[in-house]
Amino acid sequence: MSSRTPEQIRASIEQNREELGMSLVRLRDEVTELTDWRAQVRRNEKTLQVAAAAAGFLVAGGVGGALNAVFGRSKRRRR
Repeated sequence: MSSRTPEQIRASIEQNREELGMSLVRLRDEVTELTDWRAQVRRNEKTLQVAAAAAGFLVAGGVGGALNAVFGRSKRRRR
């Protein structure tokens, strides 16, 4: 048998309820912060700008397109 009194058990249950409530509030705050895409963009703005520039470069032709523009190489072979 347990040596705790009913009052001690009730107090323990109440303390657990309070701790659970605080944990839920912290969890909600963390989820809100992690799912706030605007804040994520603000925190990582420079990285996103570099990634967007790199993606745009690749979509626009990448290194091959740049070399072709610089050296004027044609895709057709001369006969």
